[in-house]
Amino acid sequence: MKKSIERIYSPTPPHFVGDGFRVHNFIPSGYLMDMKRMSPFVMLDYNSKFYFPPTDKPRGVGVHPHRGFETVTIAYKGKVAHHDSGGNTGVIGEGDVQWMTAASGVLHKEYHEENWSREGGEFQMVQLWINLPAKYKMSKPQYQEIQSKEINEVVLPYDSGKVKIIAGDYNGIKGNASTFSPVNLFNAYLNKNGNATFNFPKEFNTVVLVIEGGIKVNDTEEISTDHLGLFENVGEEFTLTALEDSIVLVLSGEPINEAIASHGPFVMNTREELLQAFEDFNNGKFGILED
Repeated sequence: MKKSIERIYSPTPPHFVGDGFRVHNFIPSGYLMDMKRMSPFVMLDYNSKFYFPPTDKPRGVGVHPHRGFETVTIAYKGKVAHHDSGGNTGVIGEGDVQWMTAASGVLHKEYHEENWSREGGEFQMVQLWINLPAKYKMSKPQYQEIQSKEINEVVLPYDSGKVKIIAGDYNGIKGNASTFSPVNLFNAYLNKNGNATFNFPKEFNTVVLVIEGGIKVNDTEEISTDHLGLFENVGEEFTLTALEDSIVLVLSGEPINEAIASHGPFVMNTREELLQAFEDFNNGKFGILED
């Protein structure tokens, strides 16, 4: 049975996170896109293509805490440098992915990479927050830096393009990212008139975000650049056809059917756990990281 589009979302008015990320928020601010409905995805910020002029002082977000979930940053244009209180550092550029499991608590900061900042240029990123099941929320923080060249891909027939598998499984090929619940995270690079078919369990919450170009879903619904399509939780299979050369982010995950208590940088299960997170942060239990 076909999985059909429930709703198409235009990008929300942009706002700045720090001074380096100009984002449109789709999750949880979109209608019918709250954290429970979209579980395990609890936040999706999209920095659509935006030009940043050259500067000697890199723009970004200073030191801040997280607990109870994972942050996934996918780079399409530009470069981002990461530092966290676990001693992890790295730079991601076009096609790369940074996957940070905050879990029991971490401090981190994100800035435009220094040399890229001096040159300036077009910047385009997605940041996704993926919730953790309760039993993993207080586990040890982890960090995965996945370079584009390491991401497994499936070349589509008839010169349709390719699908790069960051996490999950596509046509029997698995992504390198390790996850704590079933999550599929793909980038589909489709040539004009090319198509790709996807199949996820009906209960998985599924969206597509058009990064470049435009697509038609199941030969019916058209979705243009910077717009997001939310699928109904009915049916399993759908096909994307590119109306022009396109890049599409495909997300699908099994909902975590647990209570959600969130505030700012913390996503827990109860109000008491949130209060404990603030107390632990204020008492320096998330480590040390210089701004």
